[in-house]
Amino acid sequence: MRRVELAFFDAGGGHRNAALALHEVLERQEPPWNVSLLNLQELLDPLDIVRRLSGIRLQDAYNILLRHGWTLGSAHLLRVTQFIIRRYHSSAVRLLEDYWSRTRPDLVVSLVPNLNRALRESVCRALPSTPFATVLTDLADYPPHFWIEAERQFLICGTERAVEQARAMGHSTDDIFLTSGMILNPRFYEQPSVSRSVERTRLGMHAELPTGIVSFGSEGSKTILEIAQCLDRSGLELQLILVCGRNDGLASTARRQKWRIPVHIQGFTDAIPRLMHLSDFFIGKPGPGSISEAIHLKLPVIVVRNAWTLPQERYNAKWVREKGVGLVVPSHRQVASAVAELLKPGELARFRARAAELNNRAIFEIPAIFEKILHGEPEKAAVNPEMENVRS
Repeated sequence: MRRVELAFFDAGGGHRNAALALHEVLERQEPPWNVSLLNLQELLDPLDIVRRLSGIRLQDAYNILLRHGWTLGSAHLLRVTQFIIRRYHSSAVRLLEDYWSRTRPDLVVSLVPNLNRALRESVCRALPSTPFATVLTDLADYPPHFWIEAERQFLICGTERAVEQARAMGHSTDDIFLTSGMILNPRFYEQPSVSRSVERTRLGMHAELPTGIVSFGSEGSKTILEIAQCLDRSGLELQLILVCGRNDGLASTARRQKWRIPVHIQGFTDAIPRLMHLSDFFIGKPGPGSISEAIHLKLPVIVVRNAWTLPQERYNAKWVREKGVGLVVPSHRQVASAVAELLKPGELARFRARAAELNNRAIFEIPAIFEKILHGEPEKAAVNPEMENVRS
């Protein structure tokens, strides 16, 4: 049985979500794969200088920053983090090399940035014949040393931009694979079992009002409340679903608020597909997972892009504009005017039609790419005949 190891961490939640989705789909294959999940934070805990100094894991410190919106200057913080990673590179390689020697996978797959040099080097040392692949869970790289490293490896990219970046780094087209988008949980491909009007009513909302879903990732953000308050004061006739994630304080504050418009407040949940099915548009930060989920369900997106936006997510706002699937605003204060624009006659339908053109099947394409890599046939890995093959 083919054995694949999926390496992830919990900084932000998107990497774990992508790993779990791949795990689920791979185990459904015929024959099923033997899939293991490696939480890199747990394996590399002995090297975590942040934990030694503060008692808080590096990934948990990152999530605290997201929860409180303390992301101004995050580009500089990223470079500091990368400096620390380089400082402990040799030690990380030794820990990983020992792990691969014990587990002996047939394929190692990274779904994390920053650590791919150590991952690739450790695999080459412990298991020289085992292929190593990186699945970018961002729409594009944020070089240097974020997703794409110069050393040879297989790269699985969800946009033409990421493919161009891989080529510019000198990677062979035989080692680069283009999928039709980001990894989504298989539940996003299931049809809803109840009508939107019935489910909206069950949640205490109006059956027919235009509905926006507001989310800033699994950690939540105070910006959610600020956006909802602006829309509540705007006079627009609409309703909102506020997804507060793990930010219990935010959810409690929102529940105490007196709202003019109908508002449903949701904590951390795995029911995002159902909540998006109830919505007409998405509001949030330009995270690759959230906007890909929304667009797959044909929801136009309104994203906030400014100095507080994480550096690796800034290209995503440009991508939204290029694809014509939503609006980009510089501040939560401009969200109400963007929503008003979106609700003009015919605008929602126009944006929905553009979103429908992006047929994202990446979660089902990637197992076929893995098969080709394992069989040494990368040149035959065109998994979607409707897409242009990235190979010349």
